[in-house]
Amino acid sequence: MASSPLLTFTTEPAPGKRRLDLHVPGVHCANCIRKVEGAVRPLEGITLARVNFSTRRLAVEWEDAQVTPEAIVEAVEGAGFEARPFNPADAAATEADPQSRRLLTAMAVAGFAAMNIMLLSVSVWSGADGATRHLFHILSAAIAIPAVAYAGRPFFASAWGALRHGRTNMDVPISIGILLATGMSFHEMLTDAPHVWFDAATMLIFFLLVGRYLDSVMRDKARAGVATLMKQAARGALVLGADGTQEYRPIEAVAPGMLVLVAAGERVPVDGVVTEGRSALDSALLTGESLPQAVQPGSLLSAGTLNLDAPLTVKTTAVGEASFLGQVLRMMEAAEGGRARHVRIADRAARLYAPAVHLLALCTFLGWMAAGAGWHQSLLTATAVLIITCPCALGLAVPAVQVTAANLLMQRGVLLKDGGALERLVEADSVLFDKTGTLTLGRPEPAGELPLVEADLARAAGLAARSRHPLSRGLLAAARRQGVVPATLADVREVPGCGMEARVDGVLLRLGRLDWVGAEAGPEGALLSLAFRKGDGAAVVLPFHDPLRPDARAAIDAIRTRGLRVGIVSGDRPEAVDAVARELGIDDWHAAMTPADKLDLIRVRARQGRRVLVVGDGLNDAPALAAGHVSMAPSSASDAGQTAADLLFLQDGLMAVPEALSLATAADRHIRQNFAAAIGYNVLAVPIAIAGFATPMIAAIAMSGSSILVVANALRLRWAVPAKGAR
Repeated sequence: MASSPLLTFTTEPAPGKRRLDLHVPGVHCANCIRKVEGAVRPLEGITLARVNFSTRRLAVEWEDAQVTPEAIVEAVEGAGFEARPFNPADAAATEADPQSRRLLTAMAVAGFAAMNIMLLSVSVWSGADGATRHLFHILSAAIAIPAVAYAGRPFFASAWGALRHGRTNMDVPISIGILLATGMSFHEMLTDAPHVWFDAATMLIFFLLVGRYLDSVMRDKARAGVATLMKQAARGALVLGADGTQEYRPIEAVAPGMLVLVAAGERVPVDGVVTEGRSALDSALLTGESLPQAVQPGSLLSAGTLNLDAPLTVKTTAVGEASFLGQVLRMMEAAEGGRARHVRIADRAARLYAPAVHLLALCTFLGWMAAGAGWHQSLLTATAVLIITCPCALGLAVPAVQVTAANLLMQRGVLLKDGGALERLVEADSVLFDKTGTLTLGRPEPAGELPLVEADLARAAGLAARSRHPLSRGLLAAARRQGVVPATLADVREVPGCGMEARVDGVLLRLGRLDWVGAEAGPEGALLSLAFRKGDGAAVVLPFHDPLRPDARAAIDAIRTRGLRVGIVSGDRPEAVDAVARELGIDDWHAAMTPADKLDLIRVRARQGRRVLVVGDGLNDAPALAAGHVSMAPSSASDAGQTAADLLFLQDGLMAVPEALSLATAADRHIRQNFAAAIGYNVLAVPIAIAGFATPMIAAIAMSGSSILVVANALRLRWAVPAKGAR
């Protein structure tokens, strides 16, 4: 083991154990996950082998000295997958997966070929014969053969990869059917037979690619959450040397104990302790706390918080994956991985579908041969069986409804990112809302009329214009709405953690924290307050509140009408959460929750059999959004919150939540109808094909007809849901 080159990439999670994280970029589906994990688990001493679909990270743990890291990599590569030590940049790169683009190009080629060949086929069906018919068949072959070779590559490559490793999948019968239809058509063209089926082959590929492309797009969007969170992490930090020199280093080169300089306006790159400086930190992204937190020497900082006021010198305590941001990432990754490992119905059916179709086609061929039909007729009939059983309608049943539903949701101001979220929305039995930025707008505003004369309000707004504090921004916006122009002030000074001050004609102006300005406590019930003072005059307290989103109460009532329980889970102070809960009539609320606390709460309720819809917006909500049975976030959410959520609502109101629940119920009904239609089609069509009443052309038309039926039923969803805003 000591000579193992990969040993430097391993860690020791527990005494006597080793862990290696590998990036496996070839993982694209649940079947890939099974293959990779199945290749590693049989190795001696392996205690854990788990693939995370979001980051394509393979985590392997084993008893020390039982197996070498090289043996693990060889096992993965032996299953047909590339493997290399995991780097966070690999996860950030998973967004740029070219698979969807390749599928779209192949689909366009197949569609173009199918349309042109169909035009030639119509001429043959209309009575063209002799040399004209033969010419049309040659033209069809000239279009079809290159199109099949190019557009069929996704199926051919998958089928060959499965057969090469002694396995089968749904692409094996699809590939056989395409190649047989193309090969038999080429033979019929050479012998100047009256019928060829090039249109059947290209049309089959086109409809299969439609379903595969839609599914790929949904999977790409579902993977983006962890990748975006990776991009939130700092790439480097400004390290202070013992001699006072400053050196910018990549984050990988920053170690615990080093001193790091964090300028005003920058995000803290590491976990650490303040050694010099005083400032205010915006922690809303991490904790949901609506007020900036004052920090001074000795204060603990978390990576990802925003330094608002003044430079800080920080002694590093944790960096990278060991930091708070890294812990959030791991929680989010683990939560998404658990949900991504859910095996779809089609994936489970693939294990039985492929051998069943092969056996059915083989029995059809042998049965017709035994009946004396000859190899030509027997092979045509077996080909028709393979084509007519191709799962086009089954493959389109879900994506067609998902795309229609996504379009309808977009018209209602909701962006659907994960098609599977529709199914999970129907299953949800409770809703947990974050407070700041979700139930509320996250933009503090003055509560009522500002108790300042216009001249003083202009001066207060002038001070506020020089501050990054969210209450100052709210005061400035309110003054401008009243038509007050902020005063132009000279020599404005910011006192970190306290507020802003300036002198005008020798008179001291102050705007900031109540005790610093010299004000008494704010009005009863005012959780957020600023104070303004001019010279020796009395300090004026300016109470603020974080307003609820429009229709918040109506949305909560609509959710309850559907029979769902409603709760609040927030990182904000208990008094702030309690005020919102009382206003909305919510008894189930939790305050001062860290990201780990929120994640634990979701998991506890999941173990209790609850299926929770999580609605949140901050980075601190990202693990809970990923772990929830389904999740939504407002468009104002952090990047990590947006990408962790399954749905985004683009409006200030909360009615998007019950409207999404209503549309998901209708979509679920149409998906079930599509499954029934697809199964019914096979029950009727397969016996007809086996009996020899369907040529490959008729089989392709029947297969396409079932696909069109499924798509048409999906489009009916437009008239099956209430209009926007209906209750």
